[in-house]
Amino acid sequence: MTADCGGSNGARVRLWKLELQKLADETGLTLEVHHYPPGTSKWNKIEHRLFCRITQNWRGRPLTDRMTVVELIGATTTKTGLNVACALDERIYEKGLKVSNADMATLDITGDSFHPEWNYTIKPRPTKT
Repeated sequence: MTADCGGSNGARVRLWKLELQKLADETGLTLEVHHYPPGTSKWNKIEHRLFCRITQNWRGRPLTDRMTVVELIGATTTKTGLNVACALDERIYEKGLKVSNADMATLDITGDSFHPEWNYTIKPRPTKT
């Protein structure tokens, strides 16, 4: 997977890596993660192909509430076949979660040879019987 290097899915975010480890464990998949270097989200094809269309779609419309935003994002289409799906996630997420060094030590994570600080592989951990 390819991810930006900032925000909640940044290359240094411990919680991101812990949750990816949980996904690998649950699915049995090996996850290869490649982050764009810091400050280079302009290279991200999703930024160019999706977000600019969403911005055009809601241009001039007042974003008065969350459902308005969700509906405008979900109504985004292009002539080339892009159809955006969007849903409001109303779950409450705990803030300020800290991932300890001990938790980090349990991850089955290996840095790649090219920029291991941005690129790494997370393998499923062996199941305990």
